[in-house]
Amino acid sequence: MSNTIFITGASSGLGKATAKLFHSKGWNVIATMRKPQEEKELSQLDNVTLLPLDVTSPASIEECVRKVTGQFSIDVVFNNAGYGLFGPLETLSDEQITNVLNTDLLGVIRVTKAFMPHFREKGAGLFINTSSIGGMITFPLNALYHAAKWGLEGLAESLHFELSKLGIGIKNILPGGIRTDFVGRSMVYGTLNTAAYQTILDQANKSFGEVMKPEQLTPPEVIAETVYEAATDGKTQLRYIAGEDAKQYYASRDRIGADAFREQFDLLFFS
Repeated sequence: MSNTIFITGASSGLGKATAKLFHSKGWNVIATMRKPQEEKELSQLDNVTLLPLDVTSPASIEECVRKVTGQFSIDVVFNNAGYGLFGPLETLSDEQITNVLNTDLLGVIRVTKAFMPHFREKGAGLFINTSSIGGMITFPLNALYHAAKWGLEGLAESLHFELSKLGIGIKNILPGGIRTDFVGRSMVYGTLNTAAYQTILDQANKSFGEVMKPEQLTPPEVIAETVYEAATDGKTQLRYIAGEDAKQYYASRDRIGADAFREQFDLLFFS
């Protein structure tokens, strides 16, 4: 019998790449997204089920999870839906702040909680979350994104204690820059009081332009391989750092310490 993975945020980027990879490995794939009727590629694949899901809506989560657990025995839940929010805190509206936390952090919490009875009754199951190397280090002007991803790190590390007693696993994938439309389609920018921060924004945008060149970023298919590794290696390892840039950042921070690393980034982005 084939294993089954449930994926949020499967319409593009890492979510879609993961859906395609697991399908190629013989898994059943439940690929969820806000508008499944617009998905033209995954809909052509056998053993891939497309379902609507808005992770910011408790009612949508409840309906979707009830439907899939009634039809499938889920083995892995991949909490992947998320997006970025860029700008000084003062430039962010309360709606922007609420929305990013609702998607990137509360969405993971809600989906995880909704699947826990299913896994608990099976006595088995695995949660995998798309965190970020930004859950272990920080970049300038991304405070709310980091708040969500650091939150995911604490969530998973603490949940491990209770889930492991029930035969359930939890793991986080920590990618660096992924060669997707994350900085376009999946990035929101602050627009309030930007004039007061224009010099800082200009400096940071120039530096990010160098750091985030497409050729320097990891293809989503490569990160998806790490998701597959986490799903199948049988380890209790909590964190999987994915992508050469993420590995280099983390190694540097580990080597010189958090304070020196922050100072190094300050010089990198604003000198």
